[in-house]
Amino acid sequence: MAIYLLKKSYQLSNLKEVPFKDLWGSRGVFTTIRMFGRPPKLILLKPHLENLIKSTKNYGIRKKNLKNIIIDLIKKNTLYKGYDNLFRIALNKNLISVSIRKRPIPKNNFNLLLFKYKRIDPNYKNLYYKKIISKLSKLDPTKYDIALVSNNKILETGTSNLVFVKNRKIYSPKKNCYLGNTIKYINKKIKIIGTDISITKIHDFDEIILIGSGKGVTSVSKIDQLNWRRKKTVCYHKLNKIYNSLI
Repeated sequence: MAIYLLKKSYQLSNLKEVPFKDLWGSRGVFTTIRMFGRPPKLILLKPHLENLIKSTKNYGIRKKNLKNIIIDLIKKNTLYKGYDNLFRIALNKNLISVSIRKRPIPKNNFNLLLFKYKRIDPNYKNLYYKKIISKLSKLDPTKYDIALVSNNKILETGTSNLVFVKNRKIYSPKKNCYLGNTIKYINKKIKIIGTDISITKIHDFDEIILIGSGKGVTSVSKIDQLNWRRKKTVCYHKLNKIYNSLI
């Protein structure tokens, strides 16, 4: 269960504080940013905000100076929070909600469970997440995530992007998933090839790695449903070094 340090909601029209709502299931968008250190540094804050503002326009959320409003709320609500947490911003047409929760630190024996599901409007980090949240809430986030599968293709996890390593070349699903800010940053440093990842070809890969704000860079130990086991960790260490340069 998530450990929350802060939960607040505000009316978008006048920024008056109201009882907290997480907004899951509503028509809107969100982003999750890793907060690290004391005072906290928000990792990749600029691209997170740029993507969030861009997404609000696609979901009909209109508010003058919205970016500055969000920056003010971040400053107001993160000053005293450290040391390794996750800051979430969610918006719909009526509300803006912010929360801070403890970041679950993935363990070395991290596992994936298959879940036949494709996110609604997957090119955007929208709030249609109730099925995923329901599934994730039953799992220990330090040990498990769910790999979303559609038409026998692995797309992403409930929290992160996925990359797959074969002969030291790195591949990632290119369709029906949201490309997060962390994988975009890493892709600037090392080549990631976009391609479909079929579950029937999963044994071709030596490594499977999660990349995201919450999971950072996490090596998958196994996928029991596919009888897949990690063979190497060479690329994991390389990608983790790139990610740690942000921190």
